[in-house]
Amino acid sequence: MIQFLLNQELRQEAHLDPNMTVLNYLRQHLKKTGTKEGCASGDCGACSVVLAEVDGDKLKYSSINSCLTFVSALHGKQLITVEDLKHQGKLHTTQQAMADCHGSQCGFCTPGFVMSLFALQKSHKENQDGQTDNAEIQEALAGNLCRCTGYRPIIEAAKQTIQSAEDDQFDTSEQDTIARLKTLSPTDPAVLTGNGREVYLPTTIDQVSELLNNHPNAKLLAGGTDLALEVTQFNRAIESLIYLGNVSALNKIEDSSDSKEIKIGAATPLSDCYSVLATYFPDFGALLHRFASLQIRNQGTLGGNIGNASPIGDSPPLLIALGASIVLRSHKGTRTLLLEDFFIDYKKTALANNEFIETIVIPKPNTQSTFKAYKVSKRLDDDISAVCGAFNIELSNNKVSTAILAFGGMAAIPKRATSAEASLLGKEWRSETIESACKALATDFSPLSDFRASHQYRTLVSQNLLRKYFIESSIEQSAEQSTHSSAYDALAYDATRVTSYV
Repeated sequence: MIQFLLNQELRQEAHLDPNMTVLNYLRQHLKKTGTKEGCASGDCGACSVVLAEVDGDKLKYSSINSCLTFVSALHGKQLITVEDLKHQGKLHTTQQAMADCHGSQCGFCTPGFVMSLFALQKSHKENQDGQTDNAEIQEALAGNLCRCTGYRPIIEAAKQTIQSAEDDQFDTSEQDTIARLKTLSPTDPAVLTGNGREVYLPTTIDQVSELLNNHPNAKLLAGGTDLALEVTQFNRAIESLIYLGNVSALNKIEDSSDSKEIKIGAATPLSDCYSVLATYFPDFGALLHRFASLQIRNQGTLGGNIGNASPIGDSPPLLIALGASIVLRSHKGTRTLLLEDFFIDYKKTALANNEFIETIVIPKPNTQSTFKAYKVSKRLDDDISAVCGAFNIELSNNKVSTAILAFGGMAAIPKRATSAEASLLGKEWRSETIESACKALATDFSPLSDFRASHQYRTLVSQNLLRKYFIESSIEQSAEQSTHSSAYDALAYDATRVTSYV
């Protein structure tokens, strides 16, 4: 049985199909039709709802795509929908802002926008100057699409939402809600069954290992933003699931000052990974801002992005370039594997039977190497990479001493460009060296042509990303050394060589 709060109503469900999404639970089971289905793939945001969880002495509000969230993810949380915002006959300030700013025309997408605005209002932090942060607004709304308004009035509504924020019914009942959620906090394993299917909800790693050993055909479910597509897009039932969201050991980040490594639990949502990754690796943080939408990042996990073994997953090339490893666990124990050795072939990994990813281990940066990452896609936000490149190069006396060039979208797996790396080693850090490496890089991969990009485009872009890395790192070096002529040469090189859009 799972337990959760639907606004302030306690819901206890023991017999629901584990393949049921939160969207269908609301619309079909409860007849709450305010939440809309637009795409059933997490692209449009019309289905956005908000989950509240206890975070210390406060509630943490997160917008999610209900079309990609199975009902098991509600266990121990509070679910808030658009029907819950109006209170005592008065519109919520987010709803009023949309009306005042004419942010709705046909209205189909409006409930999703309202819920994203609600989550934004709850999590908003003002700039030091007290002004509204446009980047924060754009990030909060990047996962919501509208075909009518052109977005300007919706952005105006977002600004009004923040400026007109006032205590609402959720604020006044926050401590009571926290107390109730603490009583619902999962401490023991649970099971939800329906239509001959089951989902197991363990609370410890040992329970996960035992369940996977006893149910070897079960699918591991963390954020579910990719797995749920099996149900919503391909109409394939998943007979047995093991939900990892209540396993605290898989939902934590270890970053002690005396450690040379960052350890991230495999079921940690990407939005929770942002702070630590951006602190040590700013380019990783910048890429996470472009990783799908905020709704997806609030659900999708770092371990899931690795485990689904997509050749165009955004995080694996970056992690490979950083020398990351993963801890794999089964009922027999654990083993550690370099991430670059985890991927074998398209959608094929080194996971043994009954094994799962427990932890991602990332070495902290040293001052000698320069790490940069780039994502090339048709849209800036909420899009899949055509090419993703990550570079980690160390120089000694202006010669390349170590080089890792990792790419996604160039092969059946995330992969290093070993020939290009070899051509760099021991060579002086100059444009001729980069051009030789670019020629070698063309032999490292034979990318396919698809609707995102052609073979030729991917090859050229991968080379241009290496050139871009050279230009940027050269400019940074020249800035540190105050040798402006080098920076000027690099800029001139940029104008003639770099033609890709990043």
